[in-house]
Amino acid sequence: MASPTTIVLFHSAYGLRPAVHAAAERLRAAGHEVHVPDLYEGRTAETVEDGMAIKDEIGREELLRRAVKAVAPLSEQGLVYAGFSLGGSIAQNLALGDEKARGLLLLHGTSDLPEDAAMDGLPVQLHVADPDPFEPHDWLNAWYLRMGRAGADVEIYRYPGAGHLFTDPELPDHDKEAADSAWRVALGFLDSL
Repeated sequence: MASPTTIVLFHSAYGLRPAVHAAAERLRAAGHEVHVPDLYEGRTAETVEDGMAIKDEIGREELLRRAVKAVAPLSEQGLVYAGFSLGGSIAQNLALGDEKARGLLLLHGTSDLPEDAAMDGLPVQLHVADPDPFEPHDWLNAWYLRMGRAGADVEIYRYPGAGHLFTDPELPDHDKEAADSAWRVALGFLDSL
């Protein structure tokens, strides 16, 4: 592996739960430096509905402000932005604004793109359930085309029959086979950066 990659890993709408820490440990074991900001400041949710309520209470702008504040001391290093679902959306937004970003790893989530988005050759990898109620096919096709127009180098991996947050072993969505496959591919992606 090349020099260690610094990764900022953002949690889903459920908050900074044990599965996020376990994912960070998996990445550290592969030789990466990993930071896991807590955008909910200690709060977690037991259901997706509770998580969305926390997200809505904090608000998207405040979540992005907290995320920017968390990465600011690290961004000179050239970060890989990563996240689960809502965290993927936040990671994508931050990567768009960071000309030193080295990569973008999206697990279960994407975000809209401004028309003038520019990601000159940024390596992007997305892992998503198929079908996924939060990332429908029409949306993903349009997202893929917009990312390509923005200059990103995008790979999408779809996991038929898996639940939305299939990498989280504590949730009903979990699919061990899909999760193992996604992590194997994602680790290869990170090693290539």
